[in-house]
Amino acid sequence: MNISPDKDKLIEIAHYRMPFGKYKGRYLVDLPEPYLVWFNQKGFPEDKLGILLRSMHEIKVNGLEPLIRRIQKDFPKG
Repeated sequence: MNISPDKDKLIEIAHYRMPFGKYKGRYLVDLPEPYLVWFNQKGFPEDKLGILLRSMHEIKVNGLEPLIRRIQKDFPKG
């Protein structure tokens, strides 16, 4: 079984900004990990944002933030 990430989804998550709350306007990669852990414990929203937050939680837990930052640099939002 070959698993490969979806390039377009990674670019989307790299440039997605938090749409509300205390961290409104921040890139998801810039959200504090405890905030994502809290969402993980309480439950992520049942929408696109929830999917992206869940993905970012996994990215941070696994130490893959440099990958997202590299995508931000190599694929600027246009």
